[in-house]
Amino acid sequence: MDGVRDLLTERAVLGVIATLAVLGLFVMLCRARRVSTSVEDAVMDMLHRMSKASADLREGLTAEAADKATPHLREMLRCVAVGITDSTGSVLSWDGGAADHYELMRGHIEQAIREVHKEHVEHRKLDCDLSGPCPMHSAVIVPLIVESEVAGTLIVVSGVPNKRQIRMAEETARFVSTQLELEVLQKSRQALAQAEVRALRAQISPHFVYNALNTISSLIRTDPVYARELLQEFAEFTRYSFRTDGFFTTLSDELTNIHRYLTIEQARYGARLEVRLRIAPEVLQVVLPFLCLQPLVENAVRHGLAKKPGGGMLTITAEDNGAEALISVEDDGVGMDPERLFEDLKDAHQTGAHVGLGNINHRMRAVFGDDYALVVETAPEAGMKIILKVPKYRQGVRPNLTLVAPRVEETGEQAVLRA
Repeated sequence: MDGVRDLLTERAVLGVIATLAVLGLFVMLCRARRVSTSVEDAVMDMLHRMSKASADLREGLTAEAADKATPHLREMLRCVAVGITDSTGSVLSWDGGAADHYELMRGHIEQAIREVHKEHVEHRKLDCDLSGPCPMHSAVIVPLIVESEVAGTLIVVSGVPNKRQIRMAEETARFVSTQLELEVLQKSRQALAQAEVRALRAQISPHFVYNALNTISSLIRTDPVYARELLQEFAEFTRYSFRTDGFFTTLSDELTNIHRYLTIEQARYGARLEVRLRIAPEVLQVVLPFLCLQPLVENAVRHGLAKKPGGGMLTITAEDNGAEALISVEDDGVGMDPERLFEDLKDAHQTGAHVGLGNINHRMRAVFGDDYALVVETAPEAGMKIILKVPKYRQGVRPNLTLVAPRVEETGEQAVLRA
């Protein structure tokens, strides 16, 4: 995941460089033509066109996306026509004149794809049977390289001799390729995020599922009303945990699901499991990665408190810290050697130890940056405390699921969870 983030950052930088290069060449082109509008106005129009084309190209190299992008590219290049083909040379979109010359250039397009090299085609060398003047003087065919493979070509048709247009075509093709690469990387990032969520779902303890159903079944005869309530909580817990939409959720939604989990565990452990919440209302709508807290709570119950004779206290805290929310999951259970925890986390992908903790740490760093790695405080027989920092706002991070807020009774500074 870190590699994908670094690669995405690198591609973003390349995109900026490609954009600046196209802008620079466009300014030169404007000056050479001595257009009546100012260079500044032309650059603003150029930026607008590039912004529109970027959004379209992020959809991938499809006919629909190409149809949206080619008009902006043609206006940006101020040429006779712009065409985009796929990796076989078949045209996806053509905007402008001289469309009938596509078939005449088909051999040059295939050669550009095969040899991964630009082709400069002069009209006088084509078998054009147009009776009158032809709008095409020459064309430049530039391969679009995505992930070291030719994804298609960009065709720029000029009406007058212009060497600068060749350079403009090359830089525009680089710009288009960068946008397409960013689209591929975004899909890869999403696929990895989905894989990580699936891995966390797989970590939902089979023992918890078995014990939850066993606890409910034992209450059916003695307390059917309570058993029905627990069964409903279990159903809602699994519905939320195995939902298929979205990578993010709100703290409120995550706490709601944690409440369901703890309601069932308290029915099992009784007085051995005490729960305390300290939640600042102003941070309930903070957005964080989906299934970011529940595995930490389950880890505290299963590995911290269940192994301690007599059980203990689980404390969940969420505080306002300016531009961030500080969230912690703490238990006064058996704890562990911090050096052993560190070694386990290093090899978690191979050994399976503390997969949930390592997974959440990687997701936090991938979404928010290295400054948002988990902080773990622990020692043998001293419990464990896991601290998360979550920014209150981060572009592109938003929830898409709304649930009922957790049932919390506030008592001064503390908020006590009620099953």
